[in-house]
Amino acid sequence: MAPTVEIAIPNTTLSNTSPPYTVYHITLRLPLRSFTVPKRYSDFSTFHSTLISQTNVPPPAPLPSKTWFSKTVSNERLCEDRRRGLEAYLRAINESDDGRWRTSPAWRAFLNLPTAVASTGNGSTTTSTRLHTAITDPAATNASLTDPTLWLDYYRDMKNHLHDARLQLSRRDQETTPQKQHESSSQAKGSLVRAGTMITTLDDGLKHLGRGDKISEAQTSSSLGGGEIRRRKDLLINARKEKDGLEDLLHAMATKSRLDHTVASIQDKGALMNAGNAAGDASSGRRTPARAGRVLGKETERTRELDNDGVLQLQRQIMQSQDDNVDELRKIIIRQRELGTQINEELEVQNDLLRLADEESDMFVYIYALSSRFPLDLICFTNEVSRLKSKMDIARKRIEKIS
Repeated sequence: MAPTVEIAIPNTTLSNTSPPYTVYHITLRLPLRSFTVPKRYSDFSTFHSTLISQTNVPPPAPLPSKTWFSKTVSNERLCEDRRRGLEAYLRAINESDDGRWRTSPAWRAFLNLPTAVASTGNGSTTTSTRLHTAITDPAATNASLTDPTLWLDYYRDMKNHLHDARLQLSRRDQETTPQKQHESSSQAKGSLVRAGTMITTLDDGLKHLGRGDKISEAQTSSSLGGGEIRRRKDLLINARKEKDGLEDLLHAMATKSRLDHTVASIQDKGALMNAGNAAGDASSGRRTPARAGRVLGKETERTRELDNDGVLQLQRQIMQSQDDNVDELRKIIIRQRELGTQINEELEVQNDLLRLADEESDMFVYIYALSSRFPLDLICFTNEVSRLKSKMDIARKRIEKIS
C-alpha cells in the first residue's frame, strides 16, 4: 500500500541555546499541504519508547544508538550518519505493511498529524486520499464529505481559496500596469470559482451529515449533534457572504477599470480631434482658441477622483490659502519694520546718554582743575558749579522723558 505521508529529513541545524544541540527538520508532504517538524534526538528517543509501550512491538527499523564519546554538534560525519538513520527509521514505519505503528497516538503526536491522516493497514482509502479526491473530482464528493473530519478539512481548504482571492484583489489594487491587474483579477476569479463550488459541496455534505447516512461498510459517518450541525451551517453562511462580498469587490474593480479605460479613450480621441482641427485651421489661415480641459496623464492624487466642479472648488481653496499666507507674511514684515524703528530710536537715546556722560566727565575735570588752580576764587567756582547743575538737570529731564 502506498504511504499517505511522504517523510524526509533533508537537513539539520544547531539550536540557539547554550549549550547548543542538533535539530533534525522532518519534512512531511501530505496530498494537500507540506510542513516541517523540528525534533532533537531526545524527542526521537522518547517517541521510540512511547511507541513500543503503545503497540507492544518494536518498530520495523531500529533507532540509531546514542554515542557517549562524541557529539553531533562538533562531528559533521556523525551528524550526517544519524540524520540518515533517523530518516530510515521514520520511513520504515511509514512504509511498513503493518499499520499498527502509524495508527498509534504516539505517531500522530510526534509528527503533528491530524487524526484523519492514518493508514488503516488493510488497503482502504485514507481520509487524506479521499480529501484529495474530493478536491480534484468535485463530482464524486457527495459520498466522501459524509465524514465529519473530512468535511472540516475540506472547509479549511475552501477558506484558503477565499484567503487567496482576497490577497489577489489586494494585490490587484496595488498594481499599476493593466497586464498585472488582469493577472491578479484572473487568479482571484479562479479562487472564487473554486470556493463557490466547494461551498456547494460542503452544503450537500452537511445535509448528509444531518441525516446520518452511511458511506460504506468500512466507513460510517459519525453522528453530529444539532448544535454542531447549526455551527457548521453558520460557518457556511459566513463563508458564502465572504465569497459574495469578494465577488462584488472584483466586479466593482472591473467596472471601474472599464470606465477609466473608456474615459481615457474618449479624452484621447478628443485630443486627437482637437489636434486635427487645429492643423486644418492652420492650413486655412484661421486661428481658433484651444479648448481648455483636463489633460490625461497629468492628474494628481488630489484631482484624480474629482469632477470639474470639484477641481474648480479645490483651485479656489488653494488660492484662498495662498492669499491668507500672503496676508500673514505682510503682517510679519510690518512687525519687523516696527521692531527696526524701535531699535533705531533706542540706539539714538543711548548715543545721547553717552554724549551727556562724556560732557559731564569733561565738566568734572574742568571744575577740579579750577579748584586746584584758583582755590580762593569762590565766585568762579560757584558759577561753574551752577552751570554743571543746570546741565545735570537737563540730562535728568531727558532721562525721565525717555523712561
